[in-house]
Amino acid sequence: MEPDLSIEIGGLRLKNPVMLASGTFGNAVDCYAFADLNRLGAIIPKTVTLSPRIGNIPPRTVETAAGLLNSIGLDNEGLEGFRTRLWGRLSSLKCPVIVSIAGKADGEFVELAQAIGELEGVKAIELNLSCPNVAGGIDFATDPARCAAVVAAVRRVYDGPILAKLTPNVTDVAAVARAAESAGASAITAVNTLLGMSVDWRRRRSRLGQVFGGLSGPAIKPVALRIVYQVAQAVSIPVVAAGGITTVDDAMEFFVVGASAIQVGTASFYRPTAAWEILDGLPGALMELGARSLREVVGSFGSPRISCEIQC
Repeated sequence: MEPDLSIEIGGLRLKNPVMLASGTFGNAVDCYAFADLNRLGAIIPKTVTLSPRIGNIPPRTVETAAGLLNSIGLDNEGLEGFRTRLWGRLSSLKCPVIVSIAGKADGEFVELAQAIGELEGVKAIELNLSCPNVAGGIDFATDPARCAAVVAAVRRVYDGPILAKLTPNVTDVAAVARAAESAGASAITAVNTLLGMSVDWRRRRSRLGQVFGGLSGPAIKPVALRIVYQVAQAVSIPVVAAGGITTVDDAMEFFVVGASAIQVGTASFYRPTAAWEILDGLPGALMELGARSLREVVGSFGSPRISCEIQC
């Protein structure tokens, strides 16, 4: 008998822990022709904002050593476009759809959460508190009080599972995670991209249309793994891992240090089948450990407990 891959996040039961990260698989349904989305634990389409956004000026992406630097800028059709043009197609999927939202202020998060919560079939909301490519985009996740205020405001109008997506661009991510938990978050998504830049020294210009962008892909995996471990030690709610997950071995590392689920992101750009390959490999990896379920492995990191502070 194959191991049980099911997990639960704030009352939402998923048949397996593999998700598609927001912004990395388009709006998902556009790719349905070559990928069976219904096999996955959940999908998270592109982040929705209150008004349509055209995104940042190009160039928007630059390849780096073992990673990708992007400055997309949350381009999307806005709330009305999502409700009238996209949701009908997304709601027809048989796997849970978690809707990612982002706002410029607490009130925009609240308005979005209310509207999205009224759509039949929405299973959960992910609060994008940490996009580094828009003005003020990471402010909500760099300060525990601001993070808590947004989560609490959304919790007052939405009673479903809330995932708070945090930034790695802080000195104490555990404090922000605890604030999100205390305000009513059902899970923590860790992490968004690392702030970076790329320069063409011959032209003495940025290779991006904006100076800064978000670094993702295998290059950030060691940082993401450390943060997931720290957050899992700091909170009692589930942690959803994101950051450089490309193979089943990557996924298992995150499970062992405390993640209950994973999101596959940048890997989908150069290997669109990565999420499905990881899913297919999980039963064998769990059986190698003699585990009858994923839950037996989550947080089973065997080394002695260490301080979450970086030791010099």
